Amino acid sequence: MPDLILADLSAEIAANVRRALAEDIGGGDITAQLIPESRQAQARVITREAAVIAGSAWVDEVFRQIDPRVAVRWEVADGERVDADKLLFSLEGPARALLSGERSALNFLQTLSAVATRCRYYADLVEGTPVRLLDTRKTLPGLRLAQKYAVTCGGCHNHRIGLFDAFLIKENHIAACGGIAAAVATARRIAPGKPVEVEVEDLEELDQALNAGADIVMLDELSLEDMHIAVRRTAGRAKLEASGGINESNLRQIAETGVDYISLGTLTKDIKAVDLSMRLQL
Repeated sequence: MPDLILADLSAEIAANVRRALAEDIGGGDITAQLIPESRQAQARVITREAAVIAGSAWVDEVFRQIDPRVAVRWEVADGERVDADKLLFSLEGPARALLSGERSALNFLQTLSAVATRCRYYADLVEGTPVRLLDTRKTLPGLRLAQKYAVTCGGCHNHRIGLFDAFLIKENHIAACGGIAAAVATARRIAPGKPVEVEVEDLEELDQALNAGADIVMLDELSLEDMHIAVRRTAGRAKLEASGGINESNLRQIAETGVDYISLGTLTKDIKAVDLSMRLQL
């Protein structure tokens, strides 16, 4: 599946930000009202730790929606590695707007940068191999597209966006359809042109998926030896994706089997927010 690009996310970013501001500000920031409405301010946002940055468009949209008079000046770009204490961006505008937008803006940036940072770490582990590391649907509710965009900032790639853009036929689907061949044939009838992926648990099921004409075969927790066999047996008839039981200790070995893809829920699920700080000058 193609990777998300920022140009396609304008409406999604605006909707993400509207929800975040409604959640945080609600009927109005009563604490910010302590400051005179005319007071202007400047602010600087730094990272307290090394990271890969993602989410600048969400930050821009936060301040655009709160008060378009706020100027945001970026010192870094999405996908850029930064060291601790690096200045990421500066702000100038009404003090109330800067303070009201601070938490929502940093929430987006710290979360999406956490995804990009984790992805960069995993991408570096397989550097020099042709494998593509893919994300999964294990994302924060309401932030799937945002997190999947952040995945690309870290050098990894997008799997299907949801249940609507590609088939992923698993054990229960196969059982309900009466077998792999029947499941693939039904998928072709339901949505011609949509990618059809089949999850298999052994080499016998691999053969069935290949004979059925699957576009992608997911090798679910196969041994390294069986993955090597699967690559030779498939010989380019379908793309192969390794999944399940994969971590940083065995990732490189799996990449070197010759599979096309490795999918990892950890890219979006097991993240720790990047530590950011905003310093205000009135």
